[in-house]
Amino acid sequence: MSDYVPDRSQQESSKDKNSFNLRINLFFFSTFLIFCVIIVRLAILQFVEGPTLTGEETRRDVKNVPLNPIRGTIFDATGKVKLAYSTPTQSLYITLQKNYSDKLDDNGKKVKSKNYPELEKIAEDIVAVFDQHGEFGSTRLTKEDVLDAMDINYRKYQGYVPRRIKMDVTENEVAYFMEHKTDFPGIEIVEENIRHYDADTVAVQTVGYIKDFKRSKTLKKYETISADIQSGKELDPGLIYTEPEFVGFDGLELMFQDELRGKSGYRKVPVDPRNMPEGVDEIVAPEKGNDIYSTINKEVQVKTEAAIMDQLNWLHRNPVSGKLHPDATTGFAVAMEVKTGNVVAMASMPDYDTNLWSSGTIASKDWTNKVEFIYQNGTIRAFNPGKSGAHPESVVLLGSTIKPLSVLIGLNEGLFTTNTYYNDTGAAYFGKEGHQARVRNSGGHVYGSMDPARAIEKSSNAFMVDKVGIPLNNKYGSKVIEVWDGYMKDFGLGVVTGSGLPGEQSGIREYTNEIESTQSRMAYASFGQGGKYTTLQLAQFTAMLANEGKRMKPQLVSEIKDSNGKVVKTFEPEVLNTVNFPKAYWDEIHRGMKSDVSAFGDFPYSFARKTGTSTQDVGPKKVDNGVFIAYAPRDNPVLAVAVMIPEGGFGSQSAAPIARKIFDAYDEVYGLDGTPHPKTDTTVD
Repeated sequence: MSDYVPDRSQQESSKDKNSFNLRINLFFFSTFLIFCVIIVRLAILQFVEGPTLTGEETRRDVKNVPLNPIRGTIFDATGKVKLAYSTPTQSLYITLQKNYSDKLDDNGKKVKSKNYPELEKIAEDIVAVFDQHGEFGSTRLTKEDVLDAMDINYRKYQGYVPRRIKMDVTENEVAYFMEHKTDFPGIEIVEENIRHYDADTVAVQTVGYIKDFKRSKTLKKYETISADIQSGKELDPGLIYTEPEFVGFDGLELMFQDELRGKSGYRKVPVDPRNMPEGVDEIVAPEKGNDIYSTINKEVQVKTEAAIMDQLNWLHRNPVSGKLHPDATTGFAVAMEVKTGNVVAMASMPDYDTNLWSSGTIASKDWTNKVEFIYQNGTIRAFNPGKSGAHPESVVLLGSTIKPLSVLIGLNEGLFTTNTYYNDTGAAYFGKEGHQARVRNSGGHVYGSMDPARAIEKSSNAFMVDKVGIPLNNKYGSKVIEVWDGYMKDFGLGVVTGSGLPGEQSGIREYTNEIESTQSRMAYASFGQGGKYTTLQLAQFTAMLANEGKRMKPQLVSEIKDSNGKVVKTFEPEVLNTVNFPKAYWDEIHRGMKSDVSAFGDFPYSFARKTGTSTQDVGPKKVDNGVFIAYAPRDNPVLAVAVMIPEGGFGSQSAAPIARKIFDAYDEVYGLDGTPHPKTDTTVD
C-alpha cells in the first residue's frame, strides 16, 4: 500500500494558470480584432469617405464669394473702333458684421432686431458722405436706398456675401471711406467695371445692352444658371453669377455672353456657424472675357443711319405721290455681303444712346422719353412704333420686291417660259363669275406685250396674278399653299435667317390665313401682298437672288480673340441651303431687275434692283410702305441691300435714296470693285 498522497494545491495551481493564459489570449485576440476594425475604418475614412468629408468641411467652413469678371470688348469690322467696352470703376461694398435681420415677437409678428438702430446709423453716415463728397448733379442715394441694398433679411445674399451699395464712387468718396474705414465696419472699396458704348450710337440695337443678373434671370439664357445657383448645385466658382453682376440682355451682348463674360474670380471666406464671415480671405483673381470682332463697319453703319434719318425728314417736307408722309418716322436697312454673308450695316432708326444702360439700369424718365419705342431691333422683329392711332409695325408686306421670286417659281413650275409673252391690260381678275375681284397695276398702267423680265421691270401685278398666282393654284389645288410656303422658306422668307440674334422673328405668313380661298391668297401673294418679313430676311433673300440660289447665313462676328490677342474662333461663310434652278431662269430675273430709280442716276456701277410699295390695311385706313432691294455690281455681285420705310410711300422715292447712300458708303470703304474709293476732300480753307 502506497503512502503517496496527490498534491491538490499543485493541481489547482496548474488549472488556474491555464485559465489565466486563456484569458490573456482572448484579450490579445480581442485587442487585435479591435485594432483591425479601427485600421479598416480609418482606411475607409481616408480613402473612400475622405474627399466627401473634406468637401463637406470646406462647404461648411469656407464659402466662395464671386468677384465679377472683366467683360470683353466688342469691336467694329476694322478692329480699331470699340462699339462696347469696359473701364475700371470703384464700387462701395459692405459686409454685415452682425445679424441685423428682423425677429419675431411673442405674437409672431416681425419686428426690428435690437441691433437695427446701429445699422441705421451706419446707413445715415454713408449717405452723409455721399452728400458731402459726391459729384454735383449726380443721383443721390437715400438712407432707405442704402438699407435696401444691405439686404438685412437675406432675401438676395447669404450673410457672408458683400452687398454693393454704390457703383462708380468718386475719388473724394473713396478717399474718405479709406481714411475712416474704422468708422464703417465691413466697408470696402472694390474695383469693378462699367460698360460703355460708342458715343456715335453705332448699331445700338444690334450690339445690345446689359442688365444686372437679378433682372435677367427670366431670359432663357440664364434660367438654368439661376436654377443651379438656387438649388445649391456644386458649380465651378468661376461660372457662378452674382445678383448685381452685369450680363448681356440683348443683341451681341447676349448672343456672345459666354465669350464676353470671362470667369469670375472669388474670395474664399471663412465663416462661422451663423454664415457670418470670420478670419482672413484668400483671393483668386477674375479672368478677362474674350473680345468680339463684329462685321459691322462703323463708317458704313453711321452713314446708313444718317441716310435713314435724312430721308425721313425729307419725306416730311417733300411730297411723294402728291402728298407728304408725316407718319414715316421709322426706317430699317441691312447691307449684307453676297459672298460672305457678312452684315456690314444693320440700322433700326431712330436709335438711342446705349450708355443709358451702362450701369445696368435706366432712369424711368429716360426709358419713357428716349428708349421705350425704339430700343428693339426693327430689322429682325416687329414692334409698335409708339405713335398714337393705328400704324404698321417694323415688319411690313414686301410688295413688288417679291416679283423676281414669283417669276422664278412660275418658270420652275413650267407655268411659262422665258420666251412667253403676256398681254398686260392693266388689271387681272379672279374669283367666281359675277363676283370677280380685280387687281390693278400701280397707277392703272397698261404695259401691253411683255416677257417675264419686262414684267419684273415694269412691276406688273396683272402678270403675277394671271401667270403665277392663279395657274399655280389651278395646278396644285388644296396643296398650293404648302407648295408656295416651301418656296418662300427655301428663300429665307418665313424662317429665321440663322443670324443667331436674340429675339429674331420668322415673319408673318398671311397667305396661310384660311379665311380666304386659296385662289385669292395666291393671287395676292404673287405680287407681294401675302407675307410680312423682316429687313434682315429681305437682305438675305436679295443676296440669294444675287448669288443664284445660295442662302448665306448672316454673319455678325468675324472672329473672337482672347485677352492676349490670340484668335480663339473664326467665322467662315456658311451656306444654309441651296436652290438649284437653270441658269436661264436666273438670267431672266437679273435682266428684269432694272426699273428706273432716279436716286441711282449717276451710279458708277451696273446694278440690279427692285422697288416695292406694299399697301396694307392698318385700322380704318390703307397705308403704303416703301420697300427697296438691290445688289451691285450686277455681273459680280458684292453687296446686297434691303431698305424698309413704313408709311413712306413709293419705294423708289422713299427707300431707294437710302440704298444709294449705303452703296456709296461701302464703295468708299471697301470698293464695290475691290478697291476703296474714298471721296476727295474738296473743302477749301
